[in-house]
Amino acid sequence: MNRQELIAQIQQKQSFLCVGLDVDLNKIPKHLLQAEDPIFEFNKQIIDATAPYCVAYKPNLAFYEAYGVKGIMAFEKTVRYIKQNYPEQFVIADAKRGDIGNTSKMYARTFFGEYDVEALTVAPYMGEDSVTPFLDGYDGKWVILLALTSNKGSFDFQLTEDKDGERLFEKVIRKSQQWGNPQNMMYVVGATRGEMFKDIRAVAPDHFLLVPGVGAQGGSLEEVCKYGMTKDCGLLVNSSRGIIFADNTENFATIAAAKAKELQQQMAEELAKIK
Repeated sequence: MNRQELIAQIQQKQSFLCVGLDVDLNKIPKHLLQAEDPIFEFNKQIIDATAPYCVAYKPNLAFYEAYGVKGIMAFEKTVRYIKQNYPEQFVIADAKRGDIGNTSKMYARTFFGEYDVEALTVAPYMGEDSVTPFLDGYDGKWVILLALTSNKGSFDFQLTEDKDGERLFEKVIRKSQQWGNPQNMMYVVGATRGEMFKDIRAVAPDHFLLVPGVGAQGGSLEEVCKYGMTKDCGLLVNSSRGIIFADNTENFATIAAAKAKELQQQMAEELAKIK
């Protein structure tokens, strides 16, 4: 999916919502545990319920790999189900890969070739040759680089300054624009960072940002939009637990749809401000 197609979906649905599919068998409704593939069955019902209100899905690989082969099979089935039934959706594999060149080439082949997802989260710590294999030869695919996360440990490295006062996350964003561009690269920026979105936009005015942390983690959608939105929207705001685990009864999908719709309506209000 190219940039214009993504923007068109955002405009059509009046939404820039990404639903995180972080499945935990300890949290899904108990009646689903009797299904042949509980993870996939849960995802399927969540997807069917929320698809009208979102433009992207983000399965986090850790929540599938934790269940071994069965989990990976459920991930594959989930991606295939989205592509077959909701081909307009932007599918992000949240895997945070990134290694020396030859290894990154294999990761790229796995996610862009075998699984055929639209985007992959990538850790930039090892530099150019660990990132560019994801950008070479994969038209319509996106790298989403970790830039400024909202966890406590982000202060250990991301916010440290060099002798010129440039913070590490700013250096990552600035340097990585030599490798990719707004047509194939996004950045992860935590929603709880608030006004720091101004600093992000000073370095990356046109790139899309994947923004986790709205909802259960306490991030403010209004604040994210105030400081991070562009004329093309420029945001994919992710909500996971606040939608998929909003209810654990047999009505879980209906409640998930209501939560997704609530966010979509708030997003429509924010999009109206840039017209």
